[in-house]
Amino acid sequence: MAGRLARRLSPSPESFLAAVVDRRRPQKKITDRLSAVIDAVNDRKLPPELRGRRNAVRSETDIVNIVEQRIWHSMEEGHFENLPRKGKPLDLSVNPHADPAEDTLYRILNKNGCAPEWVELNKEIRSAMSNWRRALKKAWMSRSNGSRSEWDERSEALKVQMHSINDKVFRYNLIVPFGRQMFGMKWEKELDRLSDE
Repeated sequence: MAGRLARRLSPSPESFLAAVVDRRRPQKKITDRLSAVIDAVNDRKLPPELRGRRNAVRSETDIVNIVEQRIWHSMEEGHFENLPRKGKPLDLSVNPHADPAEDTLYRILNKNGCAPEWVELNKEIRSAMSNWRRALKKAWMSRSNGSRSEWDERSEALKVQMHSINDKVFRYNLIVPFGRQMFGMKWEKELDRLSDE
């Protein structure tokens, strides 16, 4: 009796395996459906010439080539001949790639003679770097004239100023749009630049 009860409570390996496979089937169906949806969405992004032929697309270059072929075909058919505003300057007052709120803000600032903070900071940094390099050149000249103590005093003050400029560069790099970051100043590189002159 106890043996029959134990057999009923503990499943056989076959029934256990069947239960595990049954649990995985619905999961597999869901992942298959999800992957089919993702494929359909990605397929819709392709030009019609490549839809349904996902294996034919090897790279982004394939898509670019098809787009270029379409443009040339349209040019040959004369679709670009009678465009509205042909020969007139483009309206660049609105940036179609910028965030609309940001674009509006920049237009308001521009109309009032102001610039974004990062533009003003860029001007300030470039001016400070130029003045700093002139001061370094003067200190370098005094060093070459034999005034070592004057060079030591000036170089310490210049290092403090350079640190201040680099702090501004760091702040600038945090707020500037991507791709417009600038490098800070390094004492050794600035000295090398002077010795090369």
